[in-house]
Amino acid sequence: MPLRTSHYPFSAIVGCDTEPLDDLGLALVLASVSPEIGGVLVRGQKGTAKSTAVRALASLLPPVEVYRGDRFSADPADPSQHSPDGPFTPGTAVESRPVRLVELPVGATEDRVLGSLHLEQALTHGQVAYEPGLLARSHRGLLYVDEVNLLHDHLVDLLLDAAATGRVTVERDGFSVEHAARFLLIGTMNPEEGELRPQLLDRFGLTVEVAAPADPAARVEVVRRRMAYDSDAEAFVERYDRTEKALAERIATARETVRRARLSDAALFKIAQVCAAFEVDGLRADIVTARTALAHAAWQGRTSVTLADIRRAALLALPHRRRRNPFDAPGLDEELLDRILGDEEPPPDDPEPPGGSEDPSDSGDSASPAQDGGEGDQNDEGAPDSADEGSARPSEAGTEEPEQDPEPPRGPEGSQEPEASREPEDAERDEAGPRPAAGTTVSAGTPYRPRTFTARGTGSGADGRRSRAVGTRGRRIGAEPPGGDSGSSLHLVETVKAAASRPHGGGKVALRPRDLRVAVREGQESNLVLFCVDASGSMAARKRMGEVKTAILSLLLDAYRRRDKVGLVTFRGTGAELVLPPTRSVDTAAARLDELPAGGRTPLAEGLLEAARVLRRERLRDPRQRPLLVLVTDGRATGGRGSVGRSLRAADHVAELGVSTVVVDGESGPMRLGLVASLAARMGAEHLPVGEVSADALSTAVRERAA
Repeated sequence: MPLRTSHYPFSAIVGCDTEPLDDLGLALVLASVSPEIGGVLVRGQKGTAKSTAVRALASLLPPVEVYRGDRFSADPADPSQHSPDGPFTPGTAVESRPVRLVELPVGATEDRVLGSLHLEQALTHGQVAYEPGLLARSHRGLLYVDEVNLLHDHLVDLLLDAAATGRVTVERDGFSVEHAARFLLIGTMNPEEGELRPQLLDRFGLTVEVAAPADPAARVEVVRRRMAYDSDAEAFVERYDRTEKALAERIATARETVRRARLSDAALFKIAQVCAAFEVDGLRADIVTARTALAHAAWQGRTSVTLADIRRAALLALPHRRRRNPFDAPGLDEELLDRILGDEEPPPDDPEPPGGSEDPSDSGDSASPAQDGGEGDQNDEGAPDSADEGSARPSEAGTEEPEQDPEPPRGPEGSQEPEASREPEDAERDEAGPRPAAGTTVSAGTPYRPRTFTARGTGSGADGRRSRAVGTRGRRIGAEPPGGDSGSSLHLVETVKAAASRPHGGGKVALRPRDLRVAVREGQESNLVLFCVDASGSMAARKRMGEVKTAILSLLLDAYRRRDKVGLVTFRGTGAELVLPPTRSVDTAAARLDELPAGGRTPLAEGLLEAARVLRRERLRDPRQRPLLVLVTDGRATGGRGSVGRSLRAADHVAELGVSTVVVDGESGPMRLGLVASLAARMGAEHLPVGEVSADALSTAVRERAA
């Protein structure tokens, strides 16, 4: 295969080669026309050309003027921009260079992003010199973060600071540097791997949901073009050269047009109405929507904003801002949007005093949603989701063993277990409410702030906000020689002390590579939180199951905030199932929990053994990530003869793994067997009733005992 000499053309991506552009192409183009919009977040499954489109965008942007030799790309036409490589005199040579596309790896260190001490200069010449980081290179260019949802929290903090201020300040290792960092931030992510922190999500001006085309003809065209590019990249790029140049010229023209575009008071009032109706937080949504509408008008060659511009801007700028919590699906109700916008075009901006500019009654021809350049044929996002929910697990409900017809007792052990597990359930039905039919679902209530559960001891996993760990963040507790994968910063004092401890014969202290020391810090790590949930008939009373689901949903929300990985194992009927393999997408976990049916027997042993298998497998994949097992059950094993004995042996098996475990007791009612407490003691786990999962409930109990 010939050597690839260029990137895949932007106009060759299916969806970016049509007029109007698809959502992905349009969002990238509008952010390029008006960088003040604030960047683009592209959400979608793997293999949907997210990265390909971003990398192809840079070649379409006009080149930038910089001082020759300036590593910080200060704008010669902007006197307010000062470069640490300056000062530059008016006679300094200026050159033109292409816009840079800087990729920020998710595993980058803080020094690589901000810049750091130039070690070679310091060790060989004794000079304190600053080596620019990725943020300096991305100034006046594109900063691209693939899998941005997996970015470590300390890097997210750096991005937030730079995006908010447009500057980077470095105060470390004996030097102080400040430089401009204005870049177009573009992130791509697969929602199945987890969501973004709300602060970073809000910094993206636009968001786009992408998916593979369902039309077989479109899929065939994608494959055909990709194979043609792989077989002869130069010929393929040359074929699209004319359309690439035309697209680049149109972007440059739109950049000039957007400076002359105006937003009338009536149009601005429409934008405010839309943002208020969708209950977005803050006023950044109004600003971004207004800027996007202006950019869309300029892209269409107009200097006045129409309803079509506002509609397209709202669909790109608002979906990720209207989410009230991490479990709300992004998207807008397009019917509501059309009702708010109406069909009367806002009048153009009037140079006279704007007393009558808010009255759109004298507007000309109205623009209906159908005039939106074909963009109105996007399907409502709620429709497929509803269809999926309605058809989820169609075969699971039909395979349940009815709890109302248990096995007759067989033998001494069998004669006690069914009786012990049935009588308390019958006695507590009045309190817990009627039991739903096997296979039905019960919804969770409003989540609350749960207690904080942590893994025992000190780990060394990825940065997070749950358990104690030694890593790259936190307070400095010592120093050590750098390891192969160490991401800690250089500890200058300890480095010099290590060099000084060697004999030097009365001469100067000479630094050697073996003298280097990096800081050892104690902070917090993220964990794997594996939920093992009892979904049997004994848990299926509506009040009880609703309370259990609310507790689990609250713990999932807590896991989202602490950047944990989550998994879900359920057991009912005749066995256990890994409903959700460990993932960082707590949204997916919440959806699986919501559709979780209940009913049938209680194969507790099978549930524990399945959880143990998952934990062993994840330990092999990532030995540094410590797990936290959360078992939710009432302890009433009814999986056949000897089920209690098998459950206790399975509990011993889990205990041998040495995993930190929390057992949430779902038993309630006037008659309680207390089996869960015995099970927790057998596992060496923390035991608490489901009502005490709430942090407020714990505080109340402490106050009552202290009174």
